[in-house]
Amino acid sequence: MAVGYVLINVKPGSELEVHSAINALDMVEDATLLFGDYDLLVKMTAESMSSIAAAVVENIRSISGVIDTKTLAGAEL
Repeated sequence: MAVGYVLINVKPGSELEVHSAINALDMVEDATLLFGDYDLLVKMTAESMSSIAAAVVENIRSISGVIDTKTLAGAEL
């Protein structure tokens, strides 16, 4: 099981709409609104990291109001 964390910046004023749209996605375990350099932190799980990357590109980046994403891969030690 792969775990990825996505840091997201959104257009000012669209935080709640983007948060709601992201929470509706199947791979999303948790989505948290933030104060600071990023607006949202999203935890995603899937069978592979490539599935998470594809979901970020195809689903998250296409949400109206999303400006930028940064995806971090969870490490298995």
